[in-house]
Amino acid sequence: MQLSILVIVLLALSSMAFYMGKKRAFQVAQGKIRNLHSLPAYYGLYTAIWCGIPALIIFGVWIAFEPALITHLVDLRAAADHYLDLVSTSHAALTIVVLSLAIGAGAFTLTRIRAQQRARNTVESILTAILIFCSSVAILTTLGIVLSVLFESIRFFQEIPISSFLFGLEWSPQTAIREDQVGSSGAFGAVPLFAGTMLISFIAMLVAVPIGLLSAIYLSEYSGPKFRAIAKPLLEILAGIPTVVYGFFAALIVAPAIRDAGGFIGLDVASESALAAGLVMGIMIIPFVSSLSDDVINAVPQSMRDGAYGLGATQAETIRKVIFPAALPGIVGGVLLAVSRAIGETMIVVMAAGLSANLTANPLEAVTTVTVQIVTLLTGDQEFDSAKTLAAFALGLMLFVTTLVLNVIALHVVRKYREQYE
Repeated sequence: MQLSILVIVLLALSSMAFYMGKKRAFQVAQGKIRNLHSLPAYYGLYTAIWCGIPALIIFGVWIAFEPALITHLVDLRAAADHYLDLVSTSHAALTIVVLSLAIGAGAFTLTRIRAQQRARNTVESILTAILIFCSSVAILTTLGIVLSVLFESIRFFQEIPISSFLFGLEWSPQTAIREDQVGSSGAFGAVPLFAGTMLISFIAMLVAVPIGLLSAIYLSEYSGPKFRAIAKPLLEILAGIPTVVYGFFAALIVAPAIRDAGGFIGLDVASESALAAGLVMGIMIIPFVSSLSDDVINAVPQSMRDGAYGLGATQAETIRKVIFPAALPGIVGGVLLAVSRAIGETMIVVMAAGLSANLTANPLEAVTTVTVQIVTLLTGDQEFDSAKTLAAFALGLMLFVTTLVLNVIALHVVRKYREQYE
């Protein structure tokens, strides 16, 4: 039996067990629900859980260990045929074991149903355990990512001094990545990468924050319902456009336009510049600021507006002195999300700003970012024993720390103003 069909059969058996458990509860209660400790649905869930979950656990464990076990049993001289035979046998055995367990557990559970059985308590305890497990997955995944990046970064810092990485002014990770190659010792100063990241992100925020915030204020406070119903979806379409499309737009239209305009007034503008990437990136993240700010402004109680109007304030004064301060924590959260989006963008930078690690504050020159270099370092034939490859993990760790610092600052601002206006 195919695995997908087996899963469907298990779900069908669990559904059947639910109805049979529910029916059994009515039978033992002689049709009087008040004789039961729990509602009939809990007895059905109790039966369905014991019918489905143990079988699904066996199914998951079997599938997880099946490849390793079969590979261990395969004879290399007839690997393909032997492997296919073992897979077929394994799936047949899995079908028998899982269905037998599901049917047996469901039938046994039906015989255990009694009027005073605490089915609700048991079901809620099992569901609570499942919810805790699901909640732990995200935490453990984050912890695993951080630890994996941290351990590889430690290996990198054992080869390259951390002071050279944090304060070095030159980035040129051209080292030998295999034993049969000859390469330079490389330069791993990350300052140009973070300077380029901050420069492009700063330009993007100069575009996104004013436009996004002002558009949110207009849509929430000034526009009519008809205009809002049309303008808001059109504005949010920007968030659904693939970043590679923005990259093409920046490389083919914005960058040449900036270069031509700069040449017209006598400025030397690179064909790939931080200004082009920052402008297009700012357009891309306008919906993040606008949509979140609009939702936060609309969440401000109408009573605060009415109170301001009652005291004689104009609409502009109400927005500036009442609504905006009250919505500031949410607006800060939206801006932080936009900053994180800008820092993590890669495609636009590759196509519009280039790969040159230049330490400059001139937006008309080519720069690169941390994320672009991470992709570059991990592309192609690489070995995870060289400083060049391990540098990607060190950059990732520094990017994580930077984002964490931004979060801490944003939380401080949110708490400060939330205490003031609640």
